Amino acid sequence: INAEYMGSRFSQFSKAPLDRQFEKMSSEKKFDCYIACLGAGYVGGPTMAVIASHCPNVKVTVCDISQAQIDKWNSSKLPIYEPGLDEMVLETRGKNLFFTTNLDDAIREADIIFVSVNTPTKMHGIGAGRAANLKNWELAARHIARVANGPKIVVEKSTLPVRTAHSMRRVLNANDRGIKFEILSNPEFLAEGTAINDLRTPDRVLIGGQGSEAGKAAVARLVWVYSHWVPSERIITTNLWSSELSKLVANAFLAQRISSINSISALCETTGADVSEVARAIGMDKRIGKPFLNASVGFGGSCFQKDILNLVYLCESFGLHEVAAYWNQVIIMNDYQKRRFAEKMVQKMFNTVSGKKIAMFGFAFKKDTGDTRESPSIYICQYLLNERAKLSIYDPKVEVEQVHADFKEYNVLESDMKFDDYVTLSSDPYEAAKDSHAIAVLTEWDEFKNYDYAKIYASMAKPAFIFDGRNILDHDALTKIGFEIYAIGKPSSASVNMDDD
Repeated sequence: INAEYMGSRFSQFSKAPLDRQFEKMSSEKKFDCYIACLGAGYVGGPTMAVIASHCPNVKVTVCDISQAQIDKWNSSKLPIYEPGLDEMVLETRGKNLFFTTNLDDAIREADIIFVSVNTPTKMHGIGAGRAANLKNWELAARHIARVANGPKIVVEKSTLPVRTAHSMRRVLNANDRGIKFEILSNPEFLAEGTAINDLRTPDRVLIGGQGSEAGKAAVARLVWVYSHWVPSERIITTNLWSSELSKLVANAFLAQRISSINSISALCETTGADVSEVARAIGMDKRIGKPFLNASVGFGGSCFQKDILNLVYLCESFGLHEVAAYWNQVIIMNDYQKRRFAEKMVQKMFNTVSGKKIAMFGFAFKKDTGDTRESPSIYICQYLLNERAKLSIYDPKVEVEQVHADFKEYNVLESDMKFDDYVTLSSDPYEAAKDSHAIAVLTEWDEFKNYDYAKIYASMAKPAFIFDGRNILDHDALTKIGFEIYAIGKPSSASVNMDDD
């Protein structure tokens, strides 16, 4: 995109638009710009709340076909947990932030339409298990084309394969009324648990568009929105394809770092090295840096695995098999880490966990979120239940209904097993640990560090084990209490013994 469009004059865009097809036809409108977002999930909801908070002159309407989801957004208990989100929604809801199931009116009113619908991995057909399922995105595009009453800017907010914008442009512009649409790519770079801060003070905002005059005008309009609070040097404009690919590559690189340090954690456990010390040593090298070098039971969440599998599929589709194999190894290592952790638990507990109660501390894929998608906890539960362990699960933010839904979606239980016979969902960590043989720390919730572990130890079967999958506990203090501690990438006593015999 031409650099001249990156000037401070974007703040004046509503007064001097670059393309009159995107002007509001009435001067009596209450707001300078109208935004609709299709999809009221983890991305759409927080993103629109931040835009509304920083742009009081912009009306933001979040739409979803789920009445239950919209009802939650309009209630005192929002459908997702994210620090700072409740306060922001309360501040703007009913003023310039609205939640509705009336997609048609929101689309007709909007100048800019964000599409933030789910794009899960395909489970059937060509590319099953790797390719992105674009059904929801195409349905959204067709709905926009059907009800739109004039030119619109449509923004890809969902993570999509490269060149999806081309397909969506064809769908949108195939309408029988001659309405023209401009497609932009504006990928999100949010980390759950810090999403509000990530949106308010982003490292960068990436906007991809076409190089035509209409494309530049559309880019300028979206830049104008973000320029209300984001410094111009942090707003990057590119072509559509670079923007679409950048999102996949960003997540692939972050996941790669996690799998890399996790691979070293296995080596540390057998050689006597400490993975935390290794990570600190290499992280002080400015060429490497410190972020994403915390060894753990594995990465989870809705993005990393899905996006890497999508990247793998794209590479295979273009005949780049060596590139595909390289990135697929990140997934293989992540699966290995989860399996290795569960196998270590069984091994250390005398090679059997059948009938033994194990307290699972954490079910969300990371702290400060209630999101459980692709959580390592789900897979650890599955491994242990295959060994017929009895699990007691505690998580401070994950709802009971979500655990049941995940067990069903991921087929955690074998066909001859009933949930209530093997799994207990506890609202109290001390009750979860009572009479258990072991505790597995699977989410890095800060509160787990502050429990009375002497009290917990006294209530457990002996020997009492703690398997720290996040390396957040004070292992020396727990050892003094009497626990047998096993943690990711920490040396065993045998591996650090310097005696020849």
